[in-house]
Amino acid sequence: MADQYDVIVVGAGAAGLTAACVAAVRGCSVLLLEQAAQIGGTSAISGGMVWMPANDKMKTIGLDDDLEKARQYLYPLTGDASNERLDAFLERSSEALTFLERHTSVRLRPVRSYPDYYPFLAGAQPGGRVLEPVPFDATKLGEAFAWLRPPLPEFMLLGGMMVSREDIAHFRRFGRSLGSSWRVLGLVASYLKQRIAAPRGTTLYLGNALIARLLKSARDVGVDMRLGASVNSLLLEQGRVIGVQANVDGKVVEFHGKGGVVLATGGLSQDAGFRAHYVPETIGACTATVPRNGAACGARLATTVDARMSDPAEGSGFWVPISSFTYRDGSPGYFPHTVTDRGKPGMIAVAADGKRFVNEALSYHEFGLAQIARGRAAIPAHLICDSAFLWKYGIGRIRPFTMALKPFIASGYLRTAQTIEELAAHIGVPPAVLNGTVARFNKDAAHGQDHEFERGADIYQRHLGDGEVQPNPCVAPVAKPPFYSVAVRPGDLGMSAGIVTSPTTEVLSSSGESVPGLYACGNDMQSVMNGAYPGPGITLGPALTFGYVAATRIADGLQS
Repeated sequence: MADQYDVIVVGAGAAGLTAACVAAVRGCSVLLLEQAAQIGGTSAISGGMVWMPANDKMKTIGLDDDLEKARQYLYPLTGDASNERLDAFLERSSEALTFLERHTSVRLRPVRSYPDYYPFLAGAQPGGRVLEPVPFDATKLGEAFAWLRPPLPEFMLLGGMMVSREDIAHFRRFGRSLGSSWRVLGLVASYLKQRIAAPRGTTLYLGNALIARLLKSARDVGVDMRLGASVNSLLLEQGRVIGVQANVDGKVVEFHGKGGVVLATGGLSQDAGFRAHYVPETIGACTATVPRNGAACGARLATTVDARMSDPAEGSGFWVPISSFTYRDGSPGYFPHTVTDRGKPGMIAVAADGKRFVNEALSYHEFGLAQIARGRAAIPAHLICDSAFLWKYGIGRIRPFTMALKPFIASGYLRTAQTIEELAAHIGVPPAVLNGTVARFNKDAAHGQDHEFERGADIYQRHLGDGEVQPNPCVAPVAKPPFYSVAVRPGDLGMSAGIVTSPTTEVLSSSGESVPGLYACGNDMQSVMNGAYPGPGITLGPALTFGYVAATRIADGLQS
């Protein structure tokens, strides 16, 4: 006989955990199935930013926003002023946030200075729409700390120390500022103390803090969690989804969900068949999402019950330039170049012809789109900097102040030369052209200008730069040898394409009717952004919101 629950959630990222927690708080018995051996998925290795326009917390930092401003900003970007799902996100995100903070351990705080990605558009905001997780003490998880997927190694220091956004600047000023030096020494001392009793630092930030808070909440409210549980199929009875069949501990088990099944597996990025349909051939399998180890994604499960998938023309992916490498154990590694290097002063990006092709300080999504538009001429593109830049900011997986560069050079990840012409020969671009490109850029940069692409022209670009560099925080010459280069290809941070749903997350069939008993949220659900990337956290904002909406919809139905 199948195990019985009110709600079954498939996937333990931010959306799935939210759905599970909300349903349990509402009095439902909940089973959460996660195919991996750890909790969190791609959410756990993300920046953890949550974009929620007109959230109530903006008022606490003196910022004013409303839903009409958000619509004014979003409609031109998403290309759809009649998107009911987008309106549902805007109208219910504050409701979801209030519920989570009242009934769970989720705590978010507004980021005063983090502009929308298109600040020149009407309705854009300079900050406050994005929320970040409040840091979390992982000792509160007890033994469940081992269940939490760790961040990418490249985003930790000293073998396991997470650093907040604010403290990155202190690390860069270490040795030059007494206050920053004391701050860094205190952080390191605290970290070393934590390592006495834990395999890594227990002060968590970013996406790891968000997932840790949701994990603690799920345990507190009694969610039954099964790790290493791969769902094989959905169970149907008289046209209604009533549960799932899954592999758990080497056994095939059936679980029934009286109220329904919520798909939140993380999207179709890792599904080769769907990628071939939605992703340009030049991108291939390049993705910054976590592997699914052969487990079926939510879209694959949903299509077995006639679920409708989004049209590729509606936007397929959320793009980012990615550099690839191999870890010591032979496994592949991917570094998403989001905000740590491209917009800093003293770096340029060139295509195969040795010329710049994009404003390097645009959002990662726009950078990826520029690569895709140029096709193989800009895939790969080459990020080029000098020794001063590499020391101060790092590049890709190479952290600032790294002295031991030989391993990165020997592996081919980092290319280096004493002259620009020699570097050009190493990376296969015309030496004379690259030399001319750098010379023109440097001539402008000496005066804080970029006549070719107007880098640093808006508040978002300047936010990515270095405020200590004036008059333009995004521009400085590439002049001090040796010179370095890292190759980047466009990949995805997650897919915009997905299962078509109603505004209340019911999965819709090919005929447009709801599939009874089946819901989708997170990256399994077709994004309300229609392939646009308006600001930081536009995947996690809807993930929390629609995880809440799905659980509320099911609980209301069971209790009516």
